Amino acid sequence: MTKPIKVIYLNSSTPPHIITLVSLAGMSALSMNIFLPSLPGMTAYFDTNYAIMNLSISMYLAVTAVLQLFIGPISDRVGRRPVVLISFSIFFIATIGCLVSTSIEFFLFFRMLQAFIVTGMVLSRAIVRDIVENEKAASMIGYVTMGMAIVPMFAPAIGGFLNDLFGWKANFSMLLIIGVVIAIFAFFDLGETNKNIAQGFSKQFKEYPELFKSKRFWAYCFTTVFASGSFFAFIGGAPFVSTNSFELSSSTFGIYFGVTTLGYVMGSFISGKFSEKFGIHFMLLQGSWITSLGLILSLILFWLGLGSAPSFFGCMILAGIGNGMVLPNANAGLLSVRPSLAGSASGIGGAIMLGGGAFFAYLAGLISTHEAGPYPLIYLMIFTAISALLIVKYIIFLERRIGN
Repeated sequence: MTKPIKVIYLNSSTPPHIITLVSLAGMSALSMNIFLPSLPGMTAYFDTNYAIMNLSISMYLAVTAVLQLFIGPISDRVGRRPVVLISFSIFFIATIGCLVSTSIEFFLFFRMLQAFIVTGMVLSRAIVRDIVENEKAASMIGYVTMGMAIVPMFAPAIGGFLNDLFGWKANFSMLLIIGVVIAIFAFFDLGETNKNIAQGFSKQFKEYPELFKSKRFWAYCFTTVFASGSFFAFIGGAPFVSTNSFELSSSTFGIYFGVTTLGYVMGSFISGKFSEKFGIHFMLLQGSWITSLGLILSLILFWLGLGSAPSFFGCMILAGIGNGMVLPNANAGLLSVRPSLAGSASGIGGAIMLGGGAFFAYLAGLISTHEAGPYPLIYLMIFTAISALLIVKYIIFLERRIGN
C-alpha cells in the first residue's frame, strides 16, 4: 500500500493533521476527567449515595473496554472516518441525555453511551499506523499520547471551577460544546486513511488467529499492561497513601497528582521526538529502565527513613517519564504485527491494557493498609515495572530472531 505523505489541513481528501488526531484522542480523556469534582454535588442532585454515583466512572470504563473490541474491526471493515463521525453523534445524544436526566438510572444509561467517544482514542492510533511506517508511527503516537496526557492535568481543575460557578451540568455542557467543535474540524479534516478495506467481518475474524498466534503481538500487549499497570496501581493506591501516610489534603494531593502527570507528558514528548531516530526497541528498553529505577529509588528512600510525599511523588515523575516512552512505542509495535488489522489490534490491545490496569488499580486498593504505609503500593508498582522490562527484553529477543 502506498502511504500518502501530503497532509492539507481541513481537506478531507488527505490524511488528518496531527492536531485533529490529538483532539480526537484528548476528547476521550476529557470526558473521563472533567466532571470528577462534581460527583459529590451530583450525588445530592440525584438523591443517591456516592457508591451508586461512582458507577458513572466504573461503568463508563467497562463499556469503554468492550467498545474497543468492536471499534477496530468495524473501522477495518467500513473505514475510520464514518466510525469516528457516527461515534461523535452518539456522544452528542448521550451528553444531552445526561443533561436532561432526572433520575440516576437514566443518567447512568446515557453516561455509558458517552463511552462511544473512546473511538477517538482507539482510531487515532490506527490512523497513524495507516499513514506512516513503524518508527514514524511510534513518533506520531507519542505526540497523540502526550496530548491525551495533558488533559488530566487541567480537566479536573476546570471542572471544579465550572461546578462552583454554575453546577455540575456546566461540565457536561462544556463537553457538548467542545465535542461539537472537534467534530466539525474532524468532518472537514479527517480523510479516510484505511485504503485496505476488509472484505467482510467473517473473513476478517478468520484472520484473527494469525494475529493471536503472534508471540510479538502478545508481548507488545502485555508490555502495555504491565507498563501502564504501575500508573493504574498508583491511581488506585495513591489517594489512600496520601491521606493515611502523608496526611495530605485533597487539594494538595491534586497538585502532586498533576505534577506526576507532567512526567508522562515529558516521556511522551521524548517518544515523539526520538522514536523515529533511535527505534522503538531502544525507547522501550530505556523507558522500562527509567520507570523501574524511579520506583526502586522511591523504595530505597523509604528504607533509609527519607521517604516523604515529595520523594514519593517525585519518583513517580521518573516513572511517568518512562511510561511515556514505553506506551507509544509498545502500541506502535502491536499495530505493526498485522498492519491490515491495525484497527482491530488497536482495539484489542487497548481493551487488554484497560482490563489489566483496572485489575492493578483494584489490587492496589486491596493491599493498602494504614499499618503497612506506602510499601505495598511501591512493591506492586515495582513488580509491574520490572515485569514490563522483562517482556521488553523478550520482544527484543524475538525481533532479533526474526531478523536473523
